[in-house]
Formats: sequence, C-alpha cells, structure tokens
Amino acid sequence: MGLSQLASSIAESPTLKLNEEARILRAKGEAVIHLGIGEPKNKTPDAAIASAAAVLNQGDVKYASTDGTPGLKQAIIRYTEANYGRTVTPANVIVSSGAKQTIFNLLYALLDPQDEVVLLAPYWVSYPEITRMCRGVPVVVTAADGGFRPSLAEVERAITPRAKALICNSPNNPSGVMYDEGFIQGLVEFCERRDIYLIMDDIYHKLVFDGRAAVSAWRFTDRDVESTKVVLVNGVAKTYGMTGYRIGWAVASRELVGVMTNIQGQTTTCSSTVLQAGAEGALNGDQGVVEALRRSMQENRDLVLQGLATIPGVRCAKPEGTFYCLPDFSAHDRDSMRLSEFLLEKALLVTVPGREFGMEGHLRLSYAGPQKDLVEAIARLRWALDPSSPPELQIGQRRCVRDWQ
Repeated sequence: MGLSQLASSIAESPTLKLNEEARILRAKGEAVIHLGIGEPKNKTPDAAIASAAAVLNQGDVKYASTDGTPGLKQAIIRYTEANYGRTVTPANVIVSSGAKQTIFNLLYALLDPQDEVVLLAPYWVSYPEITRMCRGVPVVVTAADGGFRPSLAEVERAITPRAKALICNSPNNPSGVMYDEGFIQGLVEFCERRDIYLIMDDIYHKLVFDGRAAVSAWRFTDRDVESTKVVLVNGVAKTYGMTGYRIGWAVASRELVGVMTNIQGQTTTCSSTVLQAGAEGALNGDQGVVEALRRSMQENRDLVLQGLATIPGVRCAKPEGTFYCLPDFSAHDRDSMRLSEFLLEKALLVTVPGREFGMEGHLRLSYAGPQKDLVEAIARLRWALDPSSPPELQIGQRRCVRDWQ
C-alpha cells in the first residue's frame, strides 16, 4: 500500500524550505542574509503580550469554542466595522490558526472535485497547493503584458462553468502592487453576477505606502453579509508582526461560517486560547504600533528600490504595500530557481524564485529585515551580478572573489 496520490502531489512550501536552509547555514556560522521570509522583525505589541500572559497566569488554558473566543470575535467585529464600514455578528466570524488555515477551510467548504479556483498572477505560493488539497483545480490568470495586473477582460476569459471561487490578494504578495478601485469593483460585480465567491485576502491591507489606502471590496456590493459572494480573510500576522501567533479569521455568511466551523471542529478543534487572547489584545490595544510598522516598511522599501536601481539589468515595479518586491532578473538568468540557488551559494543570500509565484525570471525579495542587512544584501547582489563592480567582497569572515562573468 502506497501513500495517497493527492498528498504525494502536494509540493513543499518553498518559503518554509528556504527558512530551514537559512537556519542550517546560520547554525554553521555562515553569514546568511534572509530575503525570503515574510516576517517583520518588530517586537510583539505590548498589549498582545499582556493579554496572552494574563491567560497563562490564570493557569486555566483549556479548549475554546471552535469558531473563536467571544472576546476575540467581538474585537474582530469592531475591527470590521472600523475598517470596512460593515456591521456583522459573531455568527459571521470564524477564528482559525492563521489566515492560511482560514483559506484552507474556506476552499474545503466550497469546492467539489474539479471545481476551479481562479488565481491572479503573481499569486501567493500556497494558493495553488491549497486548492489541490481541497480537490480543486487552480486556474492562473497572467497579464498578457507580462506585468503584475491582469485585466478584467483576461479574468473573465479564464472563467468556465467549473469556476467556484476567485482569490484576490491586495496589496499583493509577492509583488507589493495594489489593484485599483475599478478593478476591484469589476471583480465584485462580475463574481456576484456569475455566482462565484470572491475571497479577499486582506492580510496586508494596513501595510500600504505613500498615503494610499487599500480598496475594500465590500464598498462595491449592495448585498448584506448573508448574501454577498465577497468573503473577507485577515489576521494579526502581518499587520502587527505577530506571525508566530497563528491567528487568522474569515468574515462570511452564517451558512459558510457554520460549514467552516464543522471542518475545523474535526481537524484542529480550535485555536490556542493563549494566542487568541494575544490577538484580542493587539486588536484592542494601541494601534500606533501598526503605523510604526507601516512606516518602517515604507522606509525599507525605498532603501531597497534605491539599491536595486544601481544593478544593471534589474527592473523592479514600485511596491505600493506589503514588505516584498518582485524584481525582474531575467536579463541575468531567466531560470529563477537556478539564479536563487546561485545567489545562495555565492553570496549567501536567500531569495524566493519567481516561478513559485507564477512569474518566472523574477525573484521575490523581502525587505522586512533590519536596514543594515538590506544594505549588505544589495551590495552582495551587485557584486554577484554586475561584472563592473569590484571583484572582491567581504562576506562574514571570508574575503570572496568573483570568478564568474
């Protein structure tokens, strides 16, 4: 008897794989700079720490309701009202162990075998694999101009009678681009007309730059939460830099939340009460921490863009949010996996191949780390890729000489 064909077909998460490779190299004393991880280096907000510690100090860490603690659900309801202008009830909210589990539960609740999920390239690496795990078929829409924004016409042409859902992540991981109001409005109107669920992955919606604001899809529907096809996904991982808390949520109709609750009840049962308390503290606490993180990510973006502009042959669209950019390195190597491996071997730089996001020839770079690391990373990139740069570079304790063209 062999393993499940479905399970065996699921690819390893490239970002988690790179995280482990970086950890091993660092443990060996190598001066690795990790540009692959989607994790800010800020301290967890004090309010989150205090709330989680209070639960631990009580010593009563038990099961919670499968769909989330009442306190956290009320905090999510207030957050939804403040940021989306919609009033929802506790029955419209389900808390899961991260937005990733939320999306899995959503697709498991929605898909029958061979149903299609439409993804906009570039897309988050886990969308296609989660779709396959839920017995669905990912359908990728790529802009004909090679850019990061497919048109509405291109989306509509990709829709077949098997389409059940479309996932939109704006601002976008991996590119940092935001879709404009006209595009989001068009998606809402099209999906509701065709009875397709529009899953808005808003995990980065507070990390937006240059005085702009993320577009809420709920602005463009007259339907209430019970009848709209728009489903909201969010969490504390990115907005508050609380990636290790693994708390995400969905806001959807009672019917859909009920099915997702049944799924979760048969898998993880519930999210940790300690971590839910931390998330509640973050949502109810001082929101200045969000602005501080947003501002530091904008400064890091500007630093990285300035550095990339000095490397011949590298083109980069200006990110409008998140803490990622997706430069085009195809002038140096069209095979992004090969280039990523080369940079790790020669320059001890961890990057993520663009092919994992549906954009070959690109590399995703995270600028969530310390600025000193970003400056050093740009210097290593230039040394590795620009033949006109000085041939020698100090990397950690080693003096490295470029012996390739």
